[in-house]
Amino acid sequence: MLERGYAEFNQQPELDEHIAALAVKGLVHRPFKKRIVDLSQERKELSGGMILAVALTMADRWKETIPDKRVGVVFPAGLGGILTNLALALLDKVPVNLNFTSGRHAIERALEIGEIRTVISAGPVKEKVPDFPWPENFIDLVRERAFIDKKVVLKRLALIGLLPAGVLLRKFNVPTKGGDREGGLLFSSGSTGLPKGIPLTHRNIISNCIQIRNCQLLHRDQILLACLPTFHSFGFTATLWYPLFEGLKCVTLPSPLETRKIAEAIEQENVTVMMGTPTFLRPYFKRVEAKQLKSLKFVVGGAEKTPPGFAERWEKHFGSEYLEGYGLTETSPVVSVNLPSIKGQPTGKREGSVGRLMNGMRARVTHPTTGAVLPKNKRGILEVQGGNVFKGYFRDRDATEKVFHDKWFVTGDLARIDEDDFLFIEGRISRFSKLGGEMVPHGRLEQIIAECFHLEDAESPLVAVTGISDELKGEALVLLTAVEIKSSTLRERLLREGVPNLWIPKIIHRVDSIPSLASGKLDLQALNSLAMRKMNPDQG
Repeated sequence: MLERGYAEFNQQPELDEHIAALAVKGLVHRPFKKRIVDLSQERKELSGGMILAVALTMADRWKETIPDKRVGVVFPAGLGGILTNLALALLDKVPVNLNFTSGRHAIERALEIGEIRTVISAGPVKEKVPDFPWPENFIDLVRERAFIDKKVVLKRLALIGLLPAGVLLRKFNVPTKGGDREGGLLFSSGSTGLPKGIPLTHRNIISNCIQIRNCQLLHRDQILLACLPTFHSFGFTATLWYPLFEGLKCVTLPSPLETRKIAEAIEQENVTVMMGTPTFLRPYFKRVEAKQLKSLKFVVGGAEKTPPGFAERWEKHFGSEYLEGYGLTETSPVVSVNLPSIKGQPTGKREGSVGRLMNGMRARVTHPTTGAVLPKNKRGILEVQGGNVFKGYFRDRDATEKVFHDKWFVTGDLARIDEDDFLFIEGRISRFSKLGGEMVPHGRLEQIIAECFHLEDAESPLVAVTGISDELKGEALVLLTAVEIKSSTLRERLLREGVPNLWIPKIIHRVDSIPSLASGKLDLQALNSLAMRKMNPDQG
């Protein structure tokens, strides 16, 4: 078992606080420092004090009009979502940032499970997602601005500039005790089925923010690019609450897909840190000039496995250090991250790894079949504990019982821990097929196929592997491809690369595109359904 100060970390009094109270303390520190540059439309720049003054005034307005405990929030990354989440937390309500890209059925399920009767968004957002099942009680933030008294905002700004945080907390009745109460509700991406509700407590969110602070990657002198949606756990914790708590300046843009706009923002605002997935970052090589990103010091990659050679290529081309991390929504989300190289200090980075475990966590690797705890450098299922680990799925006891083993959260990821405590993620257990007693990794096979056919630099996945049931062998591999690949050519090239015969898909289906989620991850459920339909067209 690997332990990183678990007992000491989880005794900190700060973990019992409320996210609203910590946000107030963070915003009151140097209240006139510019904290958000919003580039959603025209450039807007707000100080920490102004953010708090506006959010307090919004909270006053909603105090009587929103009786519900949980409130839906539908915004891309940006000022609207930040202010709304903060205002709801100040009211001790639970913001539910809804994934507006997940499809009507999944959103309806989320609204039903969370008993969400009120959704806060904006007219322009509503127009862009017409298929969203908007409830009758819809609050348009654009219209709400007309009811915000600017004189009240300015008076509060003056008080924020004059009074210490403790006095402000009492004066505005800001909740200070959060602990194990629900602080936010997110929904899983649904890559393997219908989305599940994942409640994050105040302790979960605060724990992960302290863990991020302790690794010293994001400090107050950094300028952070925030373009990840707040319905994504990384966007919710790392680019919304963490900057509010810690005093970072954020530059916000509404989408991680607008590569050229992001590059322009990095250049104009001297951004030093950005976060993204390899899928979102790959287009930069073709669309962005290296000089536009010269202010970047670090790029933190996560949410999907970084392909071999990607980090080296990024660093050589753009000059900033690429740091791969790992996390899940259920862990609030950060579990581990590689740290930048510092001359004269032991390395915090190892090629191919996702870094070392965050402070205050425990981890172990167990045998997929027996559950026995494995020694270092043995591959098995990663299980973790920590203040940032959620307590269970929202009103779903069966799903919760499946992911906890002796109070350890079972991540479902195959991993190993090396002799220096670096964590290596080698695929999800659901992305392996068992053929002839051997575990065949879908992700590794996709990577080899992409390299064999020179598809690895494509801006979106062009090949994907899935498994379907087979009467004779139990399971069969299926290759879905958006480009023409002949079975004989596939076999020839894979054998040349030393791929075992058992790994070579015998079934190949041409598709228009490879199903992906808004996060850039493969939509595993859609992949499997597509493969089944191709096998049984009469049933699809």
